Amino acid sequence: MRSVQDNHQDLRKPLLQSHEKSPREIKEVNDELETILSNTDLPFCQRIRPATWIELKLLWQLAAPAVFVYTVNYVMSMSARIFSGHLGNLELAAASLGNGGIQCFAYGLMLGMGTQFVYIVMSEKCKYTWAGFSVQAFSGLPGFLKLSVSSAVMLCLETWYYQIMLLLSGLLENPELALDSLSICLTISGFVIMISFGFNAAASVRVSNELGAGHPKSAAFSVVVVNLVSFITSTVFATAVMVFRDVLSYAFTEGEAVAGAVSDLCPLLAFTLILNGIQPVLSGVAVGCGWQAFVAYVNVGCYYVIGIPLGALLGFYFKLDAKGIWTGMISGTIMQTVILIWVTCRTNWNKEVEEAMKRLDNWDDKKESVSMN
Repeated sequence: MRSVQDNHQDLRKPLLQSHEKSPREIKEVNDELETILSNTDLPFCQRIRPATWIELKLLWQLAAPAVFVYTVNYVMSMSARIFSGHLGNLELAAASLGNGGIQCFAYGLMLGMGTQFVYIVMSEKCKYTWAGFSVQAFSGLPGFLKLSVSSAVMLCLETWYYQIMLLLSGLLENPELALDSLSICLTISGFVIMISFGFNAAASVRVSNELGAGHPKSAAFSVVVVNLVSFITSTVFATAVMVFRDVLSYAFTEGEAVAGAVSDLCPLLAFTLILNGIQPVLSGVAVGCGWQAFVAYVNVGCYYVIGIPLGALLGFYFKLDAKGIWTGMISGTIMQTVILIWVTCRTNWNKEVEEAMKRLDNWDDKKESVSMN
C-alpha cells in the first residue's frame, strides 16, 4: 500500500495537462527540468540547452493557444477600425476610442479573472477526477475573488493607460490629425500587445505551476525564458514597424498628412512595442507569484501619477503635441518596467515556494473544515 507521504506528494502534483500526456508524465517533465537545473556536476552550458528545450515545449503548449485567441479577437475589432478609417478620418478616431475602450475593459477583466483562476488551479493540490459538485467548491472563494479583483484592476490600469492618450490628443491644436495618427499607432500596438498578453498568461501559469510543485529553479528559469521569447518577438515587430513606417497608415486610411504623422511617431511606437514585450510578461509573473496588489499600486503611481501628468506637460506646455504626450507616458511605462525587473531579479524563489506551500496548506485546512461541517 502507498504511504501517506506518497499520497500527500501526489496531491502536490502540478496540473499542466495536455491531451497527449497524463498528469504523471507532466510531473515527470517538470521534475526533469528541476533536476537538470539543480545538477551542478554538469557545466552550465550543458544544463542550459536541455532545460531551454523542455521549457520552450511547455511554454509553447500554453502560449500558442492564448496568443491565437487574443490576436484573432483583436483582428476582428481592428478590421472594424480599418473599415471605419476608409470611410473618413473622424470615423477612424471614433471607432478607435469606442471600440478600444470597451475592448480594453473586457480584456482586463478576462485576463485578470482567467489568469487568477489558472493560478489557483495550477498550484493547488487537486485530484484529477471529478468527484461531484459540493459545498467545498466554494471554500476559499473570498480569497479567490480578492486576488481576481486585484488582477483585473492591475491589467485594466495597464490597458486603459494608452487609451487616455487618445483623449488628451483630442485637446491639441490639430486634434483630427493627432487622433488619426495616434489611433493607427495604438491599433498596431494593441495587436502586438495581444501577443504579449498570451505570454502573460503563459508566464503566470508556468511560475505558479512550478511554485506549487516546489521547484524554485524551474520557476526562475521560466521567467527568463518567457521574457526572452516575448522580447525577441516584440523586437521583430518593432523592426518591421520602422522598415514600413512610411506606408503603415495606408492600411487604415488615406492621406499624405496622416502618413507623415504616423511615420513621425513610428520611433515611439517601435520603442513602445519593445517595452510591451517585457512589461506584460513581468505582470504575468506577478500574477503567478500572487503580487497583484503590489503591481496595481505600482501601476497607479507610474502611470497615473507620473506618466499622464508628464505627458500632458510635454504635449501642451512644451508644445510637443502628440509626440510629447506619448513620450511622457512612455516614461511611466519605463519606470514601471524597471521596478518590475528590479523586484523580479531580487526575488528569493525558495521563499516564494515556501509561501506557495503555506497558501496550499491553508487552502487544505479550509477544505477540511468545510467537509467536516
